[in-house]
Amino acid sequence: MIDGMTEDKGLPLQFSFASAGRILFGAGGQAALGELARPLGKRPFLVTGAHPSRYRFAAEALEEAGLDPLRWAVQGEPTVEMISEAVRAARAAACDMVVAVGGGSALDSGKAVAALLANGGEPLDYLEVIGAGKPLRRPALPTIAIPTTAGTGSEVTKNAVLRSLEHGVKASLRSEFMLPRVALVDPELTYSLPPQLTARTGMDAFTQVLEPLVSRRANPMVDALCWEALPRARWALPAAYADGRNAQARQEMCVVSLFGGLALANAGLGAAHGFAGPLGGMLGAPHGDLCAALIPHVMRANIRAMQARQPEHPALVRYARIARLLTGDEKAGPLEGADWVADLVRWLKIPSLGQMGLGREMIPQVVRRARRSSSMRGNPLELSEAEMMQILESTLEGV
Repeated sequence: MIDGMTEDKGLPLQFSFASAGRILFGAGGQAALGELARPLGKRPFLVTGAHPSRYRFAAEALEEAGLDPLRWAVQGEPTVEMISEAVRAARAAACDMVVAVGGGSALDSGKAVAALLANGGEPLDYLEVIGAGKPLRRPALPTIAIPTTAGTGSEVTKNAVLRSLEHGVKASLRSEFMLPRVALVDPELTYSLPPQLTARTGMDAFTQVLEPLVSRRANPMVDALCWEALPRARWALPAAYADGRNAQARQEMCVVSLFGGLALANAGLGAAHGFAGPLGGMLGAPHGDLCAALIPHVMRANIRAMQARQPEHPALVRYARIARLLTGDEKAGPLEGADWVADLVRWLKIPSLGQMGLGREMIPQVVRRARRSSSMRGNPLELSEAEMMQILESTLEGV
């Protein structure tokens, strides 16, 4: 049987593929930052994570290249208000490029600032769902994105996720104009991640190479990336969690994260991310923990819904292949893959949604908000309200 979703459907292939202008991958790659930045501008807006001392190498590299960076540290996940403040500071300093170094929050912040500096206005002018959703008309300022976690793949995506405190939800700025000019991925920058952050960010990356495989928008280029990345994640995530100095495991997880970013940018995601957006806004819980807590339950719900309503659905073939790959058992069925993922989530000590603050009374509101998310539209089939509520009910106690 053919595993490819588009081939199973017998439809003509039509797809596009967008990414950062240039991707540089490899240990020690951080040394090239100054050389990469010099042609892009004179006054970089340097966005980092919450502890600027960890990112001193970036400021020093830019200064050695004759540039004058304005430093900006992101405290927690980016909010609409935080980005507005950052844009005002960058504009006042006449910044003409952005360098973003850190986890997904820093990279998303840098991409949002670069877009708004070039297009004017406020974040809510462009945000999906909660904002006006206006399209960006101009390319963002030149941006170099340097991840220090193996998680979001934001260095190669065309969106930035912002939290609105007013609306209690997360939403995206999204445009191909937001793709970074350069993605610089150096696995050495992830060596110091503690186990909890390794698990959290690693499960985000894992989910982002699994959901695109069964997305309604799956295509051969994304398939190639995800089928390559998933077996790497299978062994490298537990290995990196157990030993953060395992250079091979860290390198492999950086590949998984990068490929996950490329996949989600070009094929979309699914219900796990569809729920994670509103839950992140309501609970303030880390995105990777939310994805990890959700993905086994989403897999089970999708598989059972297809078995009951669409037994010939091509995504069932893919879930079976995922199960064989993860379990190593050539006779494994689709649900056994979900069980394997649940075992991994338990082993990584990911908290349940109940432990993250989700109450049973909140579930109807989460479902209403999740239905409007762009990720939910990528799910292999439309889940009923009852099925969506059951997913959330089942996550209250864990996997």
